[in-house]
Amino acid sequence: MKDKPHPRIVMVTGATSGIGRAVARRFASASDRVIAVGRDSSALDEVAADIVRDGGECSTIRCDVTNDADVDKAFENVIGETSRLDVLVNAAGHISTGSIENTSLAAWDAMMNVNLRAVFHLMQLASPLLIKSKGNVVNISSVTGLRSFPGVLAYCVSKAGLDQLTRCAALELAPKGVRVNAVNPGVVVTEIHKRGGMSAEDYMAFLEHSKTTHPLGRVGDPGEIAELVFYLASENAGWITGATYQIDGGRALTCAR
Repeated sequence: MKDKPHPRIVMVTGATSGIGRAVARRFASASDRVIAVGRDSSALDEVAADIVRDGGECSTIRCDVTNDADVDKAFENVIGETSRLDVLVNAAGHISTGSIENTSLAAWDAMMNVNLRAVFHLMQLASPLLIKSKGNVVNISSVTGLRSFPGVLAYCVSKAGLDQLTRCAALELAPKGVRVNAVNPGVVVTEIHKRGGMSAEDYMAFLEHSKTTHPLGRVGDPGEIAELVFYLASENAGWITGATYQIDGGRALTCAR
């Protein structure tokens, strides 16, 4: 009789809202043990409470992914608590508007630090654990990593960099049995735009307009992205690595508008 597999240990950054929260809940629903990472302690407590209420298992780590000491401490906690990591999902992200003419260096650095540098740091620290477990990484990128869009220059560049980081790391880690993939969503209903400075009124107008820019005629739901992330992290995707998967209602097929 085949032994029942141990629950996977899954670390999810940006787990307090949007795609990260949906991803954490999806893995927990499959009896994986989730380590939810985020900056807001109270929001982390809410996520953990929701997962436990539904019969799942979740621990939390308060961590600013742009703070090196925080990230180092987070991995010390993981090693001390579980000594294992099977899946890393990098879902923490930041967006703000700006063009080549008006993007400040501070805004540029903030985008790169969250969307690219932090992911590199997390992947680097996770690699020894993932090599040991033959685990995998799923990065949350964007359609803007695949196509250029006006008015979000630094965001586009950070996500294009994330896609290349995904491919390079996949190539380097493949001989060690570790897979690395990314998903590239179109517009999904989350809090990221409002956290980036968009007003609630402008965000509703943006979502309405986005119905016309996505060929399928609607925006996405975080749960849809979570399903693709879960699949890519599963054994069913065991021959997929270095992929950047569009999940965007056809947005990447169109011209900028």
